[in-house]
Amino acid sequence: MYSMIKILISALIIAGVTEMAKRFPTYGGIVAALPIVSLLSIVWLSVQGEKKEVVSQFTLGVLYGLLGTILLLAVVYICLKNSLHLFVSLSIGVMCWGLFLVLQKMVIKLITT
Repeated sequence: MYSMIKILISALIIAGVTEMAKRFPTYGGIVAALPIVSLLSIVWLSVQGEKKEVVSQFTLGVLYGLLGTILLLAVVYICLKNSLHLFVSLSIGVMCWGLFLVLQKMVIKLITT
């Protein structure tokens, strides 16, 4: 039952943002950029009784992912502006995101050792 409530709340938020984006694309994008998923995940982890260390480590993981996500969105935007097909744009964006995360992990490993 509890899992269904989480799914319903999460789905309603996503549906709301999608509807806003249909009517007001810029505002929908701004709201979508809010850390809604991250905040929901932090709340769900806390409500489920996860230790603060787990929630803290999750939050650090989100921070590690921010630059890669910014790169992904920038690449998709540029591709779409240059008339590439949506799925091609998304594929290139995801590949850049993945490559960035691999490189980021290597740099962090070099710095910390």
